[in-house]
Amino acid sequence: MELNEYQDAALKTAVYPKEYKIIYPALKLAGEAGEVAEKVGKSLRGDKALDRPDLAKELGDVLWYIAAGAADIGYTLEQIANMNLNKLGDRAVRGVLKGDGDNR
Repeated sequence: MELNEYQDAALKTAVYPKEYKIIYPALKLAGEAGEVAEKVGKSLRGDKALDRPDLAKELGDVLWYIAAGAADIGYTLEQIANMNLNKLGDRAVRGVLKGDGDNR
């Protein structure tokens, strides 16, 4: 499946008030990313082994909210992915992959 195909299919399941577009996906994205971090953190602490299929489901939820948020600001997932790879490629060429700041 291509990224934009996923985004189109995911958006068919989007049920949130359009007056909260970008706000709702952004808040829910933070929550889902937190769930991913919690599962990984608990495995690091030794509470229980990392459940990879469960983590994959949580990462899928993260992807869903990224797809919705991207659509809400007028971008496809493919555009977002290409923009990110271009940014990282530019940083690699300039030798600034490591470091701080968005605009390095």
